[in-house]
Amino acid sequence: MPSDNQRPAVLPAGRPGPRDRPTLLLTGGSGVLGRALIDELAPDFDLLCLRRNTPLRDPRVRELRGDLVAPRLGLSPLAWHELALEVDVVLHSAAETNWRTPPDDITRTNLLGADTMLDLAARADAPLYLVSTAFVANTPTEEDRRRFPGAAAYLDSKTRAEQMTRDSGVPGAIVRPSVVMGDSGTGRIAGQQGLTKTIGSMVLGQVPVLPGAPEARIDMVPQDYVSRAIGDLVRGRVGGGEYWLTAGKEAIELREVADVCADVAVRHGLPRPARPRLIPVEAVHRLLLPMLEGTALPASVRRRLEHYAELLLVFQRELPFDTSLGGPDCGTRLTRTDIRAALVRNAESWAEDRAALLGRHRAAAAAPREVAS
Repeated sequence: MPSDNQRPAVLPAGRPGPRDRPTLLLTGGSGVLGRALIDELAPDFDLLCLRRNTPLRDPRVRELRGDLVAPRLGLSPLAWHELALEVDVVLHSAAETNWRTPPDDITRTNLLGADTMLDLAARADAPLYLVSTAFVANTPTEEDRRRFPGAAAYLDSKTRAEQMTRDSGVPGAIVRPSVVMGDSGTGRIAGQQGLTKTIGSMVLGQVPVLPGAPEARIDMVPQDYVSRAIGDLVRGRVGGGEYWLTAGKEAIELREVADVCADVAVRHGLPRPARPRLIPVEAVHRLLLPMLEGTALPASVRRRLEHYAELLLVFQRELPFDTSLGGPDCGTRLTRTDIRAALVRNAESWAEDRAALLGRHRAAAAAPREVAS
């Protein structure tokens, strides 16, 4: 997608006078990672958060209303120029991550958004930190693209946005988180995403099958570890490089995730769910998904199984990622024990927030069942 933004040959002059703290423009502040980034960065920066419609209502930030895919964010030429004069750092975390969105819209949002932020950073003479995804390392097959066009468009757009960033000459860094979990201490997360929903379904015993071998790894990192690493890179004024914010060799196996969810179910008075049957990935397209298309299963069950297949075909890996965590200016490295403990807290937090739902499931499990004579 060619850029309509012409990078300035001469940067704007006449920045305002000295300020107590540098101004950081954050996109995606209302998202799961964005909320954690506000917590991490608010003590050190004057945060200016781009938002389209829904206010953040956070006293620690100033809000800039604008449209990420509109020319100049929808601002007037004067307001755009004044924004470039004010901004010292750009942290671009916003993206279209809903894979049910039409693929062309995913591509448009993620590429135009990156291009606009690169243009602003160049005009502001500011570094740009692009939040990408570790799963650009996974190349979708043609079959994946046919069955899961939204997920494929997301991965392709992230790969292309990275290349735009490298080609731009704007200083900064590319960061690649894997699956972002809730906080490692509280388990809390700003909104439900795919992992949270899958954890909940596994606690309730609603996941009879999962695509993947038992030893397949799910690389996930608590949001506070990711936000701390990004904060360190920004505070350290790192001017280049690509950073993998991943568990790496410490990533836990898919069967461990199932066991943690089963343990949480028991602690909350539910029957211990059976461990999901794990189907080799190569059999997912050949057997599981064609079976779902012709099955008499309820539509809600079919959609849930298709959702798990889409998530896990993108997010699981047989080989571990590299990781930059624990390196210079890049947060703290995770251990396997850290990740498992964080997963327990995430599952417990999900269960604690749904006491009524779990109560209904306990009652249903305890109710006597009629036996046909």
